[in-house]
Amino acid sequence: MVSRSEQRFISINLITIIVTLLVILAGGIVRSTGSGMGCPDWPKCFDRYIPPTDVSQLPANYKEKYVAGRLKKNEKFAKYLESMGKVALADSIRHDKSITIPEEFNPAKTWTEYINRLVGVAAGIFLFLTMVYSFTFRKKAKRIIVLSILNLFVVGYQGWLGSIVVSTNLTQWVVTVHMLLALVILAISIYTYNYAKQLNKAPSVIMYRILWLKGFLFFTLLISIIQIVLGTDVREAIDGVAKELAYGSKHTWLSKVGSVFSYHRDLAILVVVTNAIVYKMVIDRFSGKAAPLLTARFILITLLVQLLSGFALAYIAFPPAAQAVHILFSTLLFSLQFYLYLLVYRTSTYKQ
Repeated sequence: MVSRSEQRFISINLITIIVTLLVILAGGIVRSTGSGMGCPDWPKCFDRYIPPTDVSQLPANYKEKYVAGRLKKNEKFAKYLESMGKVALADSIRHDKSITIPEEFNPAKTWTEYINRLVGVAAGIFLFLTMVYSFTFRKKAKRIIVLSILNLFVVGYQGWLGSIVVSTNLTQWVVTVHMLLALVILAISIYTYNYAKQLNKAPSVIMYRILWLKGFLFFTLLISIIQIVLGTDVREAIDGVAKELAYGSKHTWLSKVGSVFSYHRDLAILVVVTNAIVYKMVIDRFSGKAAPLLTARFILITLLVQLLSGFALAYIAFPPAAQAVHILFSTLLFSLQFYLYLLVYRTSTYKQ
């Protein structure tokens, strides 16, 4: 029997997962509209809690001021990298001339980035509430408490890394790490949500009978993570090409990206095949309204949307809406795959 306090934790945890996905959607909108530098400082925006709407609200030397601030923060980050033995990376940041180029004030981009930050703050609040309510499991499942606290530290590091993304003018590898940390936050939240839900249920699955299915699910997860990293690399390469062409001739961008797009496109075929195999495995073993079966169906729907948005990006000159949808559904696909991976251990509707 799930107690009221346990149900409250489960509900808050679920909201946290949804809000985290919204953060990723907001980040995708920021990226697709080129609003990443809409707020040149962090955590405030142009030194304000409520950003300006007109350039007249800014000091005359605002460009020089924020460039100087970025350079100072980047020097600290470079020293941090050097302490970890990443000397080449530190030097690349110090000598990146794009960081010294000031951004022109654009109210639409400023408010797009500001809303992204507000959604991020909401996610942080819900992660904090998840941690607070996790203590209801202090006698039954301490791992929920430990993981909830760990997730709060991860999101704190993610917030700091977000400030580095801004100060380094969207340095490519930092953006990739930022994305991977978002997956870590999602994975921890999904794990604690599922563990809390299943805590009072007796497992009825004979483990060895589905061990190979779990192994294949793990394989599909790895492919999805690799695909997300490759997608981030493609996006970064597109950004580089776009800057070189002054954001003109969109129809030629993809042809100038190189082999990374080919890898991303070809791996998409493997993603489709492996998820189709997973769906066949699941329908052969689960029936009715079993959670694994419903999750597998959602995976197919998500995969379809992901493919359509990818097609739009490749052949309709990178519409911003398709970029945001593509990022969101790639992380949603990962989330559903991970949830299914957890579900196949325990269910009450195993088909004998």
